[in-house]
Amino acid sequence: MSSVQLGILAYVVVQFAIGLWVARRIKTTTDFLIAGRTLGLGLVSFSVFATFFGAEAIVGTSGAVYEEGLTGGRIDPFGYAVAIFIVGAVFAVPLWRRGIITFADFFRQRYSSAVEKLVVLVLLPGSMFWAAAQVRAFGQVVSATSGLDVSMSIAVAVVLVVAYSVLGGLLADTWTDLIQGLAIVLGLLVLVVAVVGEVGGVTGALAAVEPERMQAFTLGEDGLLGLLESFAVPICGTVVAVEIISRVLGARSAQVAARGAMLGGILYLIVGLIPVFLGLIGPQLLPQVDDPEQIVPRLAEVHLPGLLYIMFAGAVISAILSTVDSVLLASSGHISHNIIERMLPSLDDRGRLLLNRAILALLGVFAFAMALSAERVKDLVETASAAGSAGVFVVAVFGLFTRFGGSQAAFATILVGALSWLVFGVLDLETPYIAALALAFATYISIAALSSPSGASEHSKVS
Repeated sequence: MSSVQLGILAYVVVQFAIGLWVARRIKTTTDFLIAGRTLGLGLVSFSVFATFFGAEAIVGTSGAVYEEGLTGGRIDPFGYAVAIFIVGAVFAVPLWRRGIITFADFFRQRYSSAVEKLVVLVLLPGSMFWAAAQVRAFGQVVSATSGLDVSMSIAVAVVLVVAYSVLGGLLADTWTDLIQGLAIVLGLLVLVVAVVGEVGGVTGALAAVEPERMQAFTLGEDGLLGLLESFAVPICGTVVAVEIISRVLGARSAQVAARGAMLGGILYLIVGLIPVFLGLIGPQLLPQVDDPEQIVPRLAEVHLPGLLYIMFAGAVISAILSTVDSVLLASSGHISHNIIERMLPSLDDRGRLLLNRAILALLGVFAFAMALSAERVKDLVETASAAGSAGVFVVAVFGLFTRFGGSQAAFATILVGALSWLVFGVLDLETPYIAALALAFATYISIAALSSPSGASEHSKVS
C-alpha cells in the first residue's frame, strides 16, 4: 500500500471514529436530525460551507474557468456564495423561530400535511441525484489513487458515509464537516502556494492572463435573461435546499443560525476563489489539457510531492464527503419524519430513531445504484440542479413572509413549478427556470386570490 493510500485510509478512519464518538449523545429524533439544537457558530459556519463545497466546486469550477475565463466561475463560487448568504440574512431567523425539525414541517404548519408531503416528494429526486454525483466523484478519486475498480471504490464511499451518518446524525455530520472544511482549506492553500512560485507570484500570474478572460459578468450570447437564469438556479435552489436548512435549524439560537449561514457564505466565496485562480492561470502552466476538469488534479500531481499530495487528496475527498453525508441525512429525515412517522403515530423515540437510521441506509443504497448507472459526474449534477425547486421557492417566500394564500395555492404552485420546469427543459427553452418561477408565481397569486376574499391561509385547506 502506497503512502497516498495509507494517508487516505487514515483520514477515512478518523471520520468513522467521530461518528462512533458522537453516537453516544444521540437519544431522540431531534438529536439525530438537528443535533438537539446545540450547534454553535463555528460548527454552523463550517458545516454550511463544507456541505455546499462539493467536488464540482473544485474540479468543475476550475475546469470552467480554465475553458471560459472568469465567466465560468460566476455561478460557482459567486452565485452559490450569494445564495448561502441570503439564507442567513433573510430566511434563517424566521425558520429557526418556528421550532421545527425539518424544512417540510414548516409547510405543514403554514399550509397542510398534503403540502408537507408534496414538498418532500418534489425535492427528494434532486437531492438524490446530487448525492449520487458526489458518491461517484469519491469513487473516481479513490480509484485513481488506490488502483481499485471504480465500482468497488464507490461502494467503499457509500459504506463509509452511511456508517458515520447512521451512527451520529447531524451532530456527527457537523463535526466531520468541521474537519473536512479545514482539510479543504488547507489542501487548496498548499496547492496554490506550490503553484504560484512557478508563475512569479499571484500578481505576476494574474497580469499574464488575457484581459478577455478576466471578464466575469459579460452578457454573452444568452443576453440578460440568460445571465438571470444562471443566477436564479443556484440562488432559489439553495434557499430551499434541505441540507442547509437542517444546519440552520440545528443552531443553538436564531442569531447563531443567521450569522453562521452568512459566515458560511463568505467562507465559501473566499475558498472558492482558489479554484477560480487556478483555472485562470492554468493555461500558463498546462496549456494542453484534454479534459479541463482535470486541471486542478493535474496541477496537484505535478507540483505536490508525497505528504502534500496526500493533503490535497484529503481536500478533494473532504469536499465530496461533506456534501453527500449532508444530503443523505437531510433527505432521510424528511422521508421518515414527514411521511412515514405520520402514518405510525404510536412510534416511541427509540422507534423513530431506528426508522431514521434505516431510511438513511436505504438512501445510501439508492445513491450507490445511481452512481453506478451514470457515465459521468457531470450528468448527475446537471440532472440535480434546479429539480423541483421553483414552486417550492415561491411557496416558501409567500408562506414565511405573508399570510396571503393557503394550502390549495401552495399545492398547485409546487406542482406547476416542478412540472413546468421539466416541460420547458424538454422543449429546450433558453430560460426554463425563470419561466417556471414566473408560472409558479402566477399560479400562487391567482389561486390565493380566488380561494377567498382575503386569501388568508386558514380559509383554504387541502386535507
